[in-house]
Amino acid sequence: MRLSYLALATGLLSAPALSAQSADNFSTMPPAPWPPVATFSILGYDPATGEVGGAVQSRVFSVGNGVLWAEAGVGVVATQAIVDVSYGPQALALLRGGATPAAVVKQVWERDPDPRPTDWTKYGRQFAVIDAQGHVAAYTGPKASEWAGDKQGKFCTAQGNILAGPDVVSAMVNAFEETPGHLSLRLLAALEAGQAAGGDKRGMQSAAMLIVKKDGGVWLHNDVVLRLQVDDSAEPIKELRRLVEKAATMRRPRR
Repeated sequence: MRLSYLALATGLLSAPALSAQSADNFSTMPPAPWPPVATFSILGYDPATGEVGGAVQSRVFSVGNGVLWAEAGVGVVATQAIVDVSYGPQALALLRGGATPAAVVKQVWERDPDPRPTDWTKYGRQFAVIDAQGHVAAYTGPKASEWAGDKQGKFCTAQGNILAGPDVVSAMVNAFEETPGHLSLRLLAALEAGQAAGGDKRGMQSAAMLIVKKDGGVWLHNDVVLRLQVDDSAEPIKELRRLVEKAATMRRPRR
């Protein structure tokens, strides 16, 4: 194994199995095994503001639902490839208890019972963790769809699967480290760089971003600095940039 808030998951991803009657209403859904969440994502931390967040892009509908999990003062998790979305809350719970990202990655993967080894194997999982101090770790399983891999940088980790190649994650780390400004702009620059390097081999469809900080959002007792989703677009990263730049015009210094 390589070590290298709240969730955005919808109830559909975490709900019990549908009844036969309910399933008829979702006849357009593909049969199990479900398509892998082939994607590329970046998790990052800004020591100047204390904000921590993540951004993701993929050729699947509504990739933000189930990939990004975050809690202010705790950290952020990305779950992708042969996904088990329970990795998100499990990882946050371990971080909350004081575990390091490297320990979190090891414990979550090792205690995965691998309930569907033939068609949804744990060896195809990919997930990454960053804590509230910017420490990172990631796991890319040997059976994640190629090209799959991850790369860590200063206060960031980039990971993806079904990518054009390793240049995608390398470009993402470089862009995050070299881009000035708010964390949202740095995460966005990483996605843009990943796409410019080839991105998801199948194309683009959706993107999302989530940034948290204790009491860092608008309104009272709001830990969400930014939460954006582009669920279905020919150019999701471009649309995400429009939303990020719109948010920047509305951001005010906290008193």
